[in-house]
Amino acid sequence: MTSDPTARTLRLLSLLQTHVFWSGPELAGRLSVSPRTLRRDIDRLRDLGYPVDASPGVDGGYRLAAGAHMPPLLLDDDEAVAIAVGLRIAAGSAVEGIEETSLRALAKLEQVLPDRLRRQVMAVHDSVAVLRWSGDGATVDPGDLAVLTRACRDREEVRFDYRRRDGEESRRLVQPHQLVSAGRRWYLVAWDVRRSDWRTFRVDRLSKPALAGGRFDPRDLPAEDAATFVAAALRSTPMPHTARVLATGPLEAVSAAARWIDAEVGPEEGGRCTVELRSDSTEWLSSMVAILAAQFEVTVDGSDGLLDDLSTIARRLEQAA
Repeated sequence: MTSDPTARTLRLLSLLQTHVFWSGPELAGRLSVSPRTLRRDIDRLRDLGYPVDASPGVDGGYRLAAGAHMPPLLLDDDEAVAIAVGLRIAAGSAVEGIEETSLRALAKLEQVLPDRLRRQVMAVHDSVAVLRWSGDGATVDPGDLAVLTRACRDREEVRFDYRRRDGEESRRLVQPHQLVSAGRRWYLVAWDVRRSDWRTFRVDRLSKPALAGGRFDPRDLPAEDAATFVAAALRSTPMPHTARVLATGPLEAVSAAARWIDAEVGPEEGGRCTVELRSDSTEWLSSMVAILAAQFEVTVDGSDGLLDDLSTIARRLEQAA
């Protein structure tokens, strides 16, 4: 191991950041130093603001603890690229205020990246576009996500006000299981204490979440996982607007084209497929039909509002052509 104290201290920091607990002899062996030198290096890290906990005795050792502020992190190449890509994607999420925060963090990270890593990150950025959905403009408060995440982690009951799809408002007491991110939407899967049943809550429709203090034992979710539970709940939710589309093309190709939209695809005679679509707005429904019509010959059975929207889209495309 190098005798340079700075390089050795950086190596020590890297080891502490990648492991929960190191015994003293194990850590000294990794660094090829004496226990006395290791203690000096630990003190040097503490002077730089890194809170290192030490436990004495035969089974004693060291671990990096949480501090009062965020100290610099050491990242390997793959971790740095992964974080940069994640920040880029986060800039298009539905969490309120996170776009500006993500871009600030990304700018700081890219400023210190080596040229070889900066080229990798820029190659990904140049090849990936972040689509910012217009939708209904609903966003999620990051503070609400923090409360719910903590409640899921610590198995602590949480209270919040909730506005249902039909506008009815109520106060809920739940035992949170897990948060699920589905595109622009965040959902909380939880056991509703007063209704004695599992529920799915859209996070942008809840407000004033607060930890209730009561702890609970985890329950068995009636699904393979939380994402599967949310998907089933969304499929069973009635939608005010539906459409049936006949698309001419192989089942595999039509299913692949419809994989990003809420649709059920089935085979029909004559080389065609049925695509059952549903949405809470005719505008979004017409957009889904347009996605299919761009690749297949389609016939649409839907409401007058949907057909009017499709006519508008057709006129605009004709003008653009």
